[in-house]
Amino acid sequence: MKQNIILDLCGGTGSWSEPFKKFGFKIIVIDLKTGYDIKDCYPTKKGIVLKNKEGFLEIEFEKIYGVLSAPPCPMFSFCRTNAKEKRDLDKAFYLVERCLWIVWACQKQLKKDTQKKPHLKFWALENPNGILKWFLGKPAFEFSPYEFGDDYKKKTHIWGDFEIPEKNPIECTKPKFDKLLTKEIHPEYYGKLTRQERRAITPKGFAEAFCKAQLNKEDLK
Repeated sequence: MKQNIILDLCGGTGSWSEPFKKFGFKIIVIDLKTGYDIKDCYPTKKGIVLKNKEGFLEIEFEKIYGVLSAPPCPMFSFCRTNAKEKRDLDKAFYLVERCLWIVWACQKQLKKDTQKKPHLKFWALENPNGILKWFLGKPAFEFSPYEFGDDYKKKTHIWGDFEIPEKNPIECTKPKFDKLLTKEIHPEYYGKLTRQERRAITPKGFAEAFCKAQLNKEDLK
């Protein structure tokens, strides 16, 4: 497979890109936790350059299959009743711009003027329902975790160019995410990540359905 890399921008635990691993993809999670700061990523003529404490890593455009991005959402959130920091949309949108800049750099790689298909097989940018839609417009897709088998609600928006995953909803028995008890929010990470960080984890059911929707028959073998 020539294009075998998935870039997971602001990827946190890497839960969104995790399902791609079993299909032979190399996942590169760009997040402070993995040593890569998206602020230090930049495109060159050949690819995307990443920087960490060990040095530089250049990822060739030709090898990038898809780009996932989940820029932090607190500043875009409607739920800021207990926020200690004043809403700063410029600060928040800077990270969105960085994600879209990397997508732009990948998509403009044209092999000929008459090219009909984009370079990336897909790209997607995720954020919970909030202010970001004021700037990016109506999302291409909207879902809540229970629609993919995870028993809670959290309205989430996805923008981008991707194949729509098929929903398979279950009856939701739990309250909305923000009302769940602290230990119920991804308990496997309880004590390791903050509540806010656990809130940002992509639900497993959606991640798996999204992955399969993006792959063609040859990739699924």
